[in-house]
Amino acid sequence: MSDPKLTWTQVHARRSARHGLTVPQPSARPADAARAMCGAHAQVLSAAELSIGLRLDGATRADVRAALWEKHELVKTFGPRGTVHLLATEDLPVWIAALSALPAANPFPDGIRFTAAETDAVVAAIGDALADAELTTDELGDEVVARTGPWAGERTMPAFGDMWPRWRQVISAAAHRGVLCFGPNRGRKITYTSPRRYLPDVAPLDGQDALAQLVRWYLTSYGPATPHHFAQWINAPRGWATTLFGTLGDEVERVDVEGTEGWVVAGDTAPADEPPGGLRLLPYFDAYQVGCHPRDQVFPGPARERALAGSQAGNYPVLLIDGVVAGVWHLRRSGRRLAITVEPLRPLTAQRLGELDGEVARVGAILEGTPTLTVGPVAVGPHA
Repeated sequence: MSDPKLTWTQVHARRSARHGLTVPQPSARPADAARAMCGAHAQVLSAAELSIGLRLDGATRADVRAALWEKHELVKTFGPRGTVHLLATEDLPVWIAALSALPAANPFPDGIRFTAAETDAVVAAIGDALADAELTTDELGDEVVARTGPWAGERTMPAFGDMWPRWRQVISAAAHRGVLCFGPNRGRKITYTSPRRYLPDVAPLDGQDALAQLVRWYLTSYGPATPHHFAQWINAPRGWATTLFGTLGDEVERVDVEGTEGWVVAGDTAPADEPPGGLRLLPYFDAYQVGCHPRDQVFPGPARERALAGSQAGNYPVLLIDGVVAGVWHLRRSGRRLAITVEPLRPLTAQRLGELDGEVARVGAILEGTPTLTVGPVAVGPHA
């Protein structure tokens, strides 16, 4: 029997709908939006606030901040690829078990790189120090050294023109083992705390079961996709990801997308009810553009050169039309004023220009500012 068939238009429609980008979800919470995209990239918190707000009806950055810092329905921690994400707190047990079961890699050379025993000791010290506290990086370093020894504080790690203490190489590992997440900033300084303060009854999960759940979540949001796509998204070896997919057996199935093979959760082969209509302004590293593959379908034609860095997505905020990248944009904030410049990569019809005006107003509402729109070249480079 032949594999079920989908078109790329149907794939874009499925993904857009599941991300809440076709129609914002009126009854969803910020945690639901984060779950629907398998985490919101939050290296720049305002980008995560916009990513989540775009997927909800009537939400603002204040709602996202309340979900994060007051209700603790979201947690800011190190997620896929070891980068800062907002994750649904309820999903943290799966994330912790899955991320800590990934193939380990430590890029640091001998003399700096911790042994497994040293890593365990520092992670345990971090867990003890943060169990009931919010500590700045320097405060946490002092606590780690006091609990382990001077070796953990040796300033031997080159970083940003400085030398960092050795213990900082395991911050991501501590997060993936469930003993560290971000607390609210103290002035200009970040703080760390324990996620167990917000989710005290974290039951340990089997790592393989958690990885299987993570694959199912990824395929639901970004499928059809291949093991190689999953590997790039999670930052793991391709061969390892292929083996992982193989362990899922009949829990996943293949589909044919105009001659390209991909995988979905078993039985999840139906097209979306509606076409991938709509225009959206996605921020830096929005999960949709980072997680969707293949790149030539999501970034067609000139979008590949204008909005990608090699195969890496997210370096530019993008204009999304009907589920594919059709331009880039930039926001400059000054107080409440939001100067938004949009560079379409193809002419916009009068209808699309009207949609763009509406989307700019919506971005202003989410970010609690007063926007102005300029349609023209974006002169700044990536990450500006």
